[in-house]
Amino acid sequence: MTIRIIVAGATGWTGSAVAKGVLDADDMVLVGAVSRAAAGKDVGEVLGRDPTGVLVSASLEDALKTPCDVIIDYTKPHVVKGHAMTAIAHKTALVIGTSGLTADDFAEIDAAAQAKGVSVFASGNYSVTAVLMTKFALMAAKYVADVEVIDYASAKKPDTPSGTGRELAERLSAVRLPSNAKPVNELTGAPGTRGATIGSVQVHSIRMPGYLLSCEAVFGAPDERLVIRHDAGTSAAPYVGGTLLAVRRVREVKGLRRGLDQLLD
Repeated sequence: MTIRIIVAGATGWTGSAVAKGVLDADDMVLVGAVSRAAAGKDVGEVLGRDPTGVLVSASLEDALKTPCDVIIDYTKPHVVKGHAMTAIAHKTALVIGTSGLTADDFAEIDAAAQAKGVSVFASGNYSVTAVLMTKFALMAAKYVADVEVIDYASAKKPDTPSGTGRELAERLSAVRLPSNAKPVNELTGAPGTRGATIGSVQVHSIRMPGYLLSCEAVFGAPDERLVIRHDAGTSAAPYVGGTLLAVRRVREVKGLRRGLDQLLD
């Protein structure tokens, strides 16, 4: 059965790659796209393809005037939560690729999705190798007590930490052993230099030119260290396959699920 898709953020770095992936998929059809900058234009031409007859909408509400099975969101941190609530209000399944949502945001989205019987899937990263980084870090956290997360991105990335870094810290917090480090509230000097506490893990975000996207879990034990790191390349291609896998599987469960590893397993 063909899955009807709307891509929000269809002209963005990742969103455009995902929209092209939808156009190329045998089991999907792109019925809508959202981008204020390209509103009114044919989405195929905007993406450098042949015309599709589908015009880009300025808002998700406008795009949802066309029947749709799944919405994919690759927009901005200040936009994605509103889009999630709009999708749920329209009882349309949603795959979230945008970073910037907090644990409280996800709890609110889950509650709304459960109440409406809507399926929502979110992952901090849809790259298979990034998912493996998380899996290996979770394995290590069961044996090595002390772990912190560092995420790297360009100077223009608007959210800290990255979705990958935030999700990794939250997942590690659920399985890690008690830390040996002095609690942040017992430190003197400038406590902010210890990073932000997400769950029970310290997270440090570096934002400067020369970086694209990287994330690492740093483990420390007496006289030894372990670093498990993922580095992204220069294109959004690695995120397409995972996103489309989530599209195919999102409607299996009502409410919110998080983490691409759930689908790979």
